[in-house]
Amino acid sequence: MVHGTLEVLLVGAKGLENTDYLCNMDPYAILKCRSQEQRSSIASGKGSNPEWNENFVFTVSDLATELLIKLLDSDTGSADDFVGEATIPLEAVYTEGSIPPTAYNVVKGEHYCGEIKVGLTFTPEDVRNRGLPDDFGGWKQSH
Repeated sequence: MVHGTLEVLLVGAKGLENTDYLCNMDPYAILKCRSQEQRSSIASGKGSNPEWNENFVFTVSDLATELLIKLLDSDTGSADDFVGEATIPLEAVYTEGSIPPTAYNVVKGEHYCGEIKVGLTFTPEDVRNRGLPDDFGGWKQSH
């Protein structure tokens, strides 16, 4: 099993469905990887094409197969509106190491409602740094 850190660059979104009829919506993202959850800042008044350019770091193992990003509209005085979500498979970043910012579909149910741009970087944790002796496992290098 591979452990390490997953760095997520949340660039922005395009063509989101505006849930605010009176004014531009104030979108933000909730990023979830297994039990870890992080939240972006609110892109106030940015409407359907918000930009964040924010980094998030998750501690992961390759058991985490996907990153879920939920987009919501921050509403003062009422519950935040669900705009849509994107599920990003993580298999490729484990093998490639990094994936440049790529557009992923944002959906609400089965309905396409825009795209989100996300970059991913995976840094495996060096097993040797876990405090195990060099000859752990019965192998000792002979000179």
